[in-house]
Amino acid sequence: MVAIPVGELRVSARTTPGQDWLADLLACVPEASSSLMAARQQRARQALAGESLPSRRQEAWRFTDAAALAAIPAHPLTAPDDLASAAALPPAQAAVLRLVLDGRTDPLAGVSLPEGLERLDAGALEPLLGQALSDNGSEASWPVLLNGAVASQVLALRVSQAVSTVLELLCDTAEATGVLGLRLLLVLEPGAKLELLEVHRARGASCTSVVLEAQLGRGARLRHGLLGQGPAQQAGDDGEIGSAQAAPVLLHHLVAVQEAGSELELISAVSGWGLVRLEPQVVQRSGAAFTRLRGLQRVDGRQVADTHSRVLFAGPDGRLDQVHKALADGAGRSVFNGAVIVPRQAQRTDASQLSRSLLLSDRARIDTKPELEIVADDVRCAHGATVSRLQQDELFYLQSRGIAAGQAQRLLLRGFCEEVLADLPAAASVWQPLANLMGESPAP
Repeated sequence: MVAIPVGELRVSARTTPGQDWLADLLACVPEASSSLMAARQQRARQALAGESLPSRRQEAWRFTDAAALAAIPAHPLTAPDDLASAAALPPAQAAVLRLVLDGRTDPLAGVSLPEGLERLDAGALEPLLGQALSDNGSEASWPVLLNGAVASQVLALRVSQAVSTVLELLCDTAEATGVLGLRLLLVLEPGAKLELLEVHRARGASCTSVVLEAQLGRGARLRHGLLGQGPAQQAGDDGEIGSAQAAPVLLHHLVAVQEAGSELELISAVSGWGLVRLEPQVVQRSGAAFTRLRGLQRVDGRQVADTHSRVLFAGPDGRLDQVHKALADGAGRSVFNGAVIVPRQAQRTDASQLSRSLLLSDRARIDTKPELEIVADDVRCAHGATVSRLQQDELFYLQSRGIAAGQAQRLLLRGFCEEVLADLPAAASVWQPLANLMGESPAP
């Protein structure tokens, strides 16, 4: 036995790789130039001090491996001066206003906004920013805190009437590396209408963190399409798809607060990311609103796609129509957790939730967990979940008509996807969402 003198005894605090990654990132993020965003950065960094990456010990992440985040360089995004020029981008359609988001420059610089759409000034912004997060109770969630710690600016827009121009928000990080925070706020006044297309693309080892708050006044209508297009699949040295290098990560947290008579439509389609986490959260503040959710995600290789949705009915006569679809191939993992909350005051709620998933590989995994929490006694609520493979009788029928086996499978998969993709805004067609999801087009 070797005696250790007391004076030589050293005690060191142990940290996890996730703690090191987060600490390194927070240490090198510059302070925002505006006092409003700087204060929010400071609060978020204090809340994250000593924290680590989400782990499976946390209920909200127990199906989701966040290890892909630790492979992203722990520094703010480094990229060419103009991210949009780093990739060949298709031209926007007519009657589409494209705003490029890079987290550093003003996306509205030199842009003439269409009638009915205006920037919120600093005085109006301060009481509104974060209000929807507070109403939803998600201001302290890990993805929101991460975004608050790294985002240095906010794009805040007010919609005062029906806007005929489609608003397209584009973030293409190309081969850039590091972490990018984007903060967005939309305020739709009573009776206002807006069609929004949000497009995120990446090829390098980057993490794009997005927090979007949307407030819908009485009778307002928002149709929001979200495309997340990761890189083409690459085979690594071990033969596993997606293992050759660090893959991009997309974290997207959306909170929408609806007043009576408002209509909200959210359609998302994502594929190709090492990790993608979508968190659509809806609060029908006084009921009598309509929410329509459509989601489609595809995973391959070792990718993880996770959708955590939550719809709270805080008043009577609310309606929900939700369909979530997933395709899992290779050793990919798809997760869906959809919560519908109907408290006692939400009488006469009509909510429908359906999860449909296809397993395309013996190594793929799908976890689906639709939830209904109902206290009201006068409701009409239903949910269902199916996980299956392609139907052999359908494949046989197509092959009996002279269609090759591989083509027959692709036809069935295209039909499975088109039910969701058909609801995207027409402006999404230039991004070829179906071909991209099926791996039939070049990577962005």
